[in-house]
Amino acid sequence: MFASSLRSRLPSQIRTFAKKAAPKKAAAPKAAAAASGSDLAHQPELKLFGIHARYATATYVAASKAGSLDKVETELLAIESTTKSNPTFSNFLKDPTVAPAEKEAQINSIFGDKMSDITVNLMSALAGNARLSETDKVVSAYSELMKAKRGEVAAVITSAAPLSAAVADQVTAALKSKVGDAKVVLSMEVDPSIMGGLQVQIGDEFVDLSVASRIDAVSRTINGPQLSEL
Repeated sequence: MFASSLRSRLPSQIRTFAKKAAPKKAAAPKAAAAASGSDLAHQPELKLFGIHARYATATYVAASKAGSLDKVETELLAIESTTKSNPTFSNFLKDPTVAPAEKEAQINSIFGDKMSDITVNLMSALAGNARLSETDKVVSAYSELMKAKRGEVAAVITSAAPLSAAVADQVTAALKSKVGDAKVVLSMEVDPSIMGGLQVQIGDEFVDLSVASRIDAVSRTINGPQLSEL
């Protein structure tokens, strides 16, 4: 009964949640360029923060100027895939005993004639600054910038069991109706530990509508504050 009641409330809650998570439109590139110089036309539409974002943004700008945004994305995703499938390469990136200069030389040797100058320059910079171990985070940040360029917003729906086609369509429609012109890139995951209901991650926003979270909340209410908290 509880799970059924929860499901009946999901669409409206997800629509409200998705509206908050919809990406904000950046200023039109032409207007920005006219106002502040042509370089701004190559800036990403999404503002990210942190060291990984700085590397990703610099790479995005360089790739935009060269007209190779998609090519660089493909190359970076290939590198990411290699780190996951090749333990030797992954260990090399993470090995703190190899000097930055040596790593930089190795990177140039490995990728120099196989990938674009922009991708090689990024990897060389990460090597020279002893940040190759964070390659995956830089690739993730670049991917976020590219999703924003394409008007995409990633959504992950987690359920305790595979959703029926009808429920999946209902949830998808609820999300798409509230993200404006953004394209929802939806993926489904199954996690029996949530017991029922859904967990929804869209962009940077997360909402927990799972049975497990409700039970936990009820348990905390019944038990009240612990003596150690008084």
